Amino acid sequence: MRRRVGTSLYTGLIFSVLGVIAWGSGQPFIFPSLGPTAFVLAFNRQSDRTQSYRVIGSHLIGGLAGLSAWVVVATGASITATSPLSVDGFRLAASATTSVMLTSWAMTATDTVHPPACATTLIVSLGLLSTPLRVSIIVGSVITLVLFHTIVLRISGQFINDSHSLDDES
Repeated sequence: MRRRVGTSLYTGLIFSVLGVIAWGSGQPFIFPSLGPTAFVLAFNRQSDRTQSYRVIGSHLIGGLAGLSAWVVVATGASITATSPLSVDGFRLAASATTSVMLTSWAMTATDTVHPPACATTLIVSLGLLSTPLRVSIIVGSVITLVLFHTIVLRISGQFINDSHSLDDES
């Protein structure tokens, strides 16, 4: 029970920073794939899965792969404006498939495997956040999330180390 509550509260804490930035800037600093990333960071706070280069690298790969696929295959199309059996819908399906393949290959090749990045690549390749500026915001959001997570871990680690030092002095 304690881990469930702690994970939930910590997920909300690290995610709230991006909510404030999104609210203050009016820019999409929060998007669907950040939820799973925040959860992974909160649940496995210091595991191989949460290493900064993996989390940031995977979302960078996902954003670039998604943007590349969208530009080559589906420029101008958005999943929110398609109809059944439309050409744009087909182009978006091809863009999404291509981006997931590229992201999966590149994450594996660079040892930056972080599954939520496959959601990032879909967000971009389906025409939802499909400009270089939006991809930069995505990557900036991930960097901010990881940086805040790292700061919290260091502060809490320092607090734990300081409390152990006090115990040793007793």
